[in-house]
Order: sequence, then C-alpha cells, then structure tokens
Amino acid sequence: MTRHLPWRLEDRSDAPFPPAETALREPDGLLALGGDLSPVRLLNAYAGGIFPWFSEGQPLLWWSPDPRMVFRTDGVRLSSRFRRSLRGSGWTLRADTRFREVIQACSASPRPGQDGTWITRDMVEAYVALHGLGYAHSIEVLDGERLVGGIYGVAIGRMFFGESMFSAESGGSKVALAGLAHYLGSQGWPLIDAQVENDHLLSMGAEHWPRERFLGVLREQVQMPEAPESWSGRFRTQAAATSA
Repeated sequence: MTRHLPWRLEDRSDAPFPPAETALREPDGLLALGGDLSPVRLLNAYAGGIFPWFSEGQPLLWWSPDPRMVFRTDGVRLSSRFRRSLRGSGWTLRADTRFREVIQACSASPRPGQDGTWITRDMVEAYVALHGLGYAHSIEVLDGERLVGGIYGVAIGRMFFGESMFSAESGGSKVALAGLAHYLGSQGWPLIDAQVENDHLLSMGAEHWPRERFLGVLREQVQMPEAPESWSGRFRTQAAATSA
C-alpha cells in the first residue's frame, strides 16, 4: 500500500525510522515527522540515509530524496583560474577548531529563494553536541585567524554527510569543500552526501545518484571501522593552495 502521509515518529529517541525507500514522491523525499534532535536519533537517521530539514515553526521533518546529490571525493572541481588565485591568497585550512563558528556562520548566510534559515538554534545545539561526541566535523578556511569560509557535516564509519557551507570571502565555501574532499579521499573515504540539488554544487562536480544506489554505498561505508574523534590533529593546518 502506498503511503500518502509522512510517518509520525515515536517519542523514544532510539525508535526506528521507516525505510528510506518509503519516502514520499511529493514532496520529494519527505519520510517522517516528529521526534527530536538527540544524538541517538540523528545518528540513526544519517546511517539510514535520512536527514532533518525544517524551518522555524514547522514540526521536525525528515527527508530522503530521490535522486540524491553526491560528490565523489576525487570529483570536486575547481577552475584552473580559481586554483591559481589561491597561490597568492595565504589562506589555510584547519579541521574541528572552530565548529560552532562555522555552523553559526552557515545559519546566518542568506540563501537564494529562502526566507530565513533552516539551521535553527536547536539545530545548532544538536550538531554542536554531535561534534562533542566526535561525529560532526568542520573544515575551516582562514585568512590569518579570520574565518573566510567553512563546511560542516556528520561522519559515520567512512561516510560523510555534508550539511551546509558558507563564504565570508568569495570562494571560501569552494575551498572548504575541496579541502574536505581532498582529506577524505586521502583517508580512503569515497563519497560526500550533498543531499539536494543546487546549481552551485552541480558546477563543482556533484552528481545525481538514484536513491537505491546511494543507499547501497552508504550501508557499506557506515559499517567501516572508524572511531569518532576530533579531526584537528590528523588534519593539521594546511595551505589552501595545496589541499584544495
């Protein structure tokens, strides 16, 4: 039987999600509503190919769209002209040293076609809590000590789920994404989940994957042995010109 309404989640934080394959076609990917943003609930969602996305005043909504936007970690594209401009920039990259600042900057960044932000105060605190547990990570782009770009997301096993990125200077988000992909690729991680389509991501090499294909790779990667921990020590400070 086809469902015509999203699944209402039980109050228990460890209550299971319905299979991602049962998400609605219209609106594309809407799967469930309700629940909370506890670490247990969020980790269960991501491990099942599901993510939260809602605006202030809405109930908590959970999604798994089809197709899914993804980046291969060896497939992020920066133009030759942009790469040349990085050589004289002096920008550097670090990981997990300014997580709260990155997510707050993402929350404050205007988005074309959006009135307000979906990164609510509760969302910020939920991902800061995941960061404290070693599951949420940020890549920071710095000009000296000034934050000029960044990206954050969630890592389970060897699968990275990108959530949002921002630029305080032109190209800051591009450098953050490319630096993330370079780092993950060097560690043997094949894929970055980019969730839903936009033109900016497509211009940088994002691909449409059928949800079935995406879930097949995800289910293998989240089982890979990778302890949750801060990335700051392994990532260290890197020159943007060589790591993006």
